[in-house]
Amino acid sequence: MLGRTAQAHIRFWVVFESGPSVELSGDANPKRSRYNLDRPEQRVCREACGARPAVVGVPALSLFSIAPMKITCQRDILANAFVLAASIAPSRSPKEILQNVKVTAAGDKITLMATDQEVGIRLDVSEGIEVETEGTALLPVARTGPILRESNDETITIETDEAGIKISGSRSKFRLPGNNPDEFPSVHEFDESKYHQISTRTFREMLRRTVFATDSESSRYALGGVLLEMEENSVIAVGTDGRRLARMEGTGESVGGHATSGMTTIVPTRAIGLIERALSEKDDFVEVASRGNDLLIRTPRAVISSRLVEGRYPNWRQVLPQRENAIQIDVVVGPLFAALRQAAIVTDLDSRGVDFTFADGTLKLEAKTADLGESQIELPIAYDGESITLTMDHRYLADFCKVMDNESTVVMEIESAKSPALLQTDDGYAYVIMPMARDR
Repeated sequence: MLGRTAQAHIRFWVVFESGPSVELSGDANPKRSRYNLDRPEQRVCREACGARPAVVGVPALSLFSIAPMKITCQRDILANAFVLAASIAPSRSPKEILQNVKVTAAGDKITLMATDQEVGIRLDVSEGIEVETEGTALLPVARTGPILRESNDETITIETDEAGIKISGSRSKFRLPGNNPDEFPSVHEFDESKYHQISTRTFREMLRRTVFATDSESSRYALGGVLLEMEENSVIAVGTDGRRLARMEGTGESVGGHATSGMTTIVPTRAIGLIERALSEKDDFVEVASRGNDLLIRTPRAVISSRLVEGRYPNWRQVLPQRENAIQIDVVVGPLFAALRQAAIVTDLDSRGVDFTFADGTLKLEAKTADLGESQIELPIAYDGESITLTMDHRYLADFCKVMDNESTVVMEIESAKSPALLQTDDGYAYVIMPMARDR
């Protein structure tokens, strides 16, 4: 009887297209039942309250049970880890299962897993965790995140049962629906025997100083990521959008003969952001492996996997100027950035150019916009040669200054109004800015 609501315990007969029927027991409410039998594509026979079985026809059936799991954890520690993992889960997706974080509790730790099928993360949490019952569950990002963020409880208990997921503290209780953890796609583990071992501090700095120069909106897909070149004891990161280029060199140790080939190991900008957040200052080293179309990163607490950007990176070495007669001027980042911010006050989106004039021991920054006014800022420098003026987009120079310490001294190399400016540091960092045409 399809239209009849049964309040009592009922029995379910599941009939497949071929093979025998299967009898299961469950609650009268399919949403509260151990088995999810309330789907139109299933063929289900049910007998309730003495009624004769009726048949609802479909060819396929998906059954799952939520295995019991129970963990108690410090809320702030779990909340921080959950935010990191959940940043990968898509807010909208035709595959709703991806809008969850999978948690596996085993031993003395839990592992949080999330993926959008392009980028994935496995994050281990052991501090402040007590596993009472081992198991696996899917935590919906849209509800679990706010619960952990807004709760005032110091400790949180998460447990699963046949009715779903229960999250509780000393002063709060939440009940959330459960999904089948077995349907969640697998997230790569780090099983590589060939990889590069790099100082965490160095690797993080390499990514931070190059990712801002990428262009994720470009139709040239290869520009939407950071190129990594790894050979023996050398690691190079490069980012460009075609108008500026950032390159940083570092050292690493090749394990098992690991090396990249060509200019195809391009890590998408979105994955770089996740890697930066996952790297901890407490970690001495990070392991990086390029494998086919994927990149794998392993830290003591996390494994991050990412598909590489398709395409071949432009020959960035041809962009870096190799000049014998260029002028090199030492500049301190803090005063340069302060002068740049002042000069840029009268610029807008349509007029972003700032004139840089080097002459008579002074760097003069000038900007002019018809509706906004004009600015002129002077900065003392150690240069008394012939006057040289070039125009640059102030945003590009500002981006460089933001990833440098204010006390840092950089070498600014210039040649003419039509040649790119090159900024270099003594730790392997180089940044190229293409000049703009002067309109005044």
